[in-house]
Amino acid sequence: MPIAAWLADLVVIAHGLFIVFVVAGGLLVLRWPSAAWVHLPAAVWGVLIEWAGWICPLTPLENALRHTAGEAGYSGGFVERYLLPLIYPAGLTPAVQLWLGLAVLGINVAVYALAWARRRRRHR
Repeated sequence: MPIAAWLADLVVIAHGLFIVFVVAGGLLVLRWPSAAWVHLPAAVWGVLIEWAGWICPLTPLENALRHTAGEAGYSGGFVERYLLPLIYPAGLTPAVQLWLGLAVLGINVAVYALAWARRRRRHR
């Protein structure tokens, strides 16, 4: 396997982990409040990507690495078979992206509200 293909797989894994962090990373704030300094900008970025219809910079990076490796598609490996459909789902439309952004925003608002309420109770 060429190094570029391996790096492309690594980018997909990082992309998947970033998405998980954007959606659920607020839960870390319940345990470590200072995690908000990293999570909030990531969550804002995730919502903006969905709502504005932007392309995450990791996507062109992965595609460039795959092109460098001489790959034309995503067939053959674990990453391509199992992770890519989660990151790049079929039928992703602007309306779906709006709902995904709302879901990310709603989840994180709820978690941060809980963290804020817990913090207020501790300081009383």
